[in-house]
Amino acid sequence: MHLKNIRLQQFKNYPKAEVQFSNEINCFVGLNGSGKTNLLDAIHYLCLTKSALNGMDNLNILHERDFFTVFGDFELEGKELGIRCIFESGKKKQLLQNGKAIDKMSDHVGLLPVVMIAPDDTLLIKDGSEERRRFFDNMLCQLDKTYLDNLMRYQHFLKQRNALIKQFAEKGIWDKNFIEPYDREIILLSQRVAKDRQVFLQEYEPLLMEYYAEISENRENIKISYETQCLSEDFDKDFKASAQKDLILKRTNMGIHKDDFVFEIEGYPIKKFGSQGQQKSFVIALKLAQFQIFLSHKKTKPILLLDDIFDKLDDGRIRKLMELVADHRFGQLFITDARPERSKQILKDINADCKFFMIEKGTVAIWNQ
Repeated sequence: MHLKNIRLQQFKNYPKAEVQFSNEINCFVGLNGSGKTNLLDAIHYLCLTKSALNGMDNLNILHERDFFTVFGDFELEGKELGIRCIFESGKKKQLLQNGKAIDKMSDHVGLLPVVMIAPDDTLLIKDGSEERRRFFDNMLCQLDKTYLDNLMRYQHFLKQRNALIKQFAEKGIWDKNFIEPYDREIILLSQRVAKDRQVFLQEYEPLLMEYYAEISENRENIKISYETQCLSEDFDKDFKASAQKDLILKRTNMGIHKDDFVFEIEGYPIKKFGSQGQQKSFVIALKLAQFQIFLSHKKTKPILLLDDIFDKLDDGRIRKLMELVADHRFGQLFITDARPERSKQILKDINADCKFFMIEKGTVAIWNQ
């Protein structure tokens, strides 16, 4: 699978742009703030119908405009696939595959697997459990439509239940009969999603350990633990018994939205005891394991987006990553770098077709220096 081209109109800082890509390596160079990452985000839009950076579509429209379009042509399993993503303020986002409108965005998720490695990925380690759940949920949603449906249903019922609890709190009541249907759905969906997460981790963790060992040259051992209350035998009873606490807090305090994935190094939380280098290696291993799991399930190499990673890694880790690239383990790559000559030097020994693009204030041009 690869992206042949992309066409933007009023997307972020691009009034208009059209780019033809290499099937192998594409490097966007230019000053910080010129729009390099925005190009990666446009590719992310085509693959997952949403931004990797801004949760709200209207934040991705060029200033003082009222719509954006992102068009791209892919080659997938020997066939051409044209993707059109259109958003206009105040209207529903539109997605078209080869000219055919897709009613549910979720139907598109997973068709075009993509993995992005970005500077703020260390938030997976440093931030709260929500970041880690989102990471694993995004993977599972691209792999399993049933998981995606269950997660969306869970989020719907959780939102409805929380609204109901707030009403109960305002009135000083608790109506068991009224809330029971929501309880039943949340309990059932929590158990299904938690089981899927647990099973997935058994496949994912060995890949993570393998990549971490390669990047860190076998310096230390790592581990992931999945923490959940939803798989206990008494979860049903415990959930219902927490009604009084829910009423006090005015929200649901048990369920898969409280789960966490704990990252450890040598038996200790990497968040507290891992060095910056160890944390960076861990995050890169997380993403490369994600790439490998997509490849295993989808039988096609995902698009790999590398945002400004040369500036965040030491020479040893860059060398290890480039060894993987040189070994042709990955498919199509998109890389951003604020230092063009550095990128040229790093990529000069890679036996692959490599295209360089100079990005300047929302414009794109081939760079052949």
